[in-house]
Amino acid sequence: MQTEGFTVEPSPVLSMDEVVALYREVGWTTYADDTVTLEAALAGSSHVVAARRDGRLVGLARVISDGATICYLQDVLVHPDAQRAGIGRTLVVAALEPYHSVRQKVLLTDDEQGQRAFYEALGYQEVREHGTGSLRAFVRFDA
Repeated sequence: MQTEGFTVEPSPVLSMDEVVALYREVGWTTYADDTVTLEAALAGSSHVVAARRDGRLVGLARVISDGATICYLQDVLVHPDAQRAGIGRTLVVAALEPYHSVRQKVLLTDDEQGQRAFYEALGYQEVREHGTGSLRAFVRFDA
């Protein structure tokens, strides 16, 4: 898919060097410092899409899903030099496209106003603000 100066590729061929560089550029060093786990995470993802500008990796999004009942939007990264150009939105739409019939689309993100505004513009809302408030979200991080 070609869009205003960038191309979005479903199931892209990625080198770990370019992926690690992108994760570092957005400050996700925990991922970038453990390339073995990052490579396994990408390989185990249900769907990965990448954005390129002039052949350079400028964005990536990945999804984990059973394809029927739940879809988890895991990573959405856009290089700082390429932000605010519609790349993030295009990546999310492309990453979720195979899961249009899946009812639950979930994500975790940082508690930052810009992130909140971005995901709300894509139709997401915080669990505590959904409907009657009967949903709860739990997370567990193991070391």
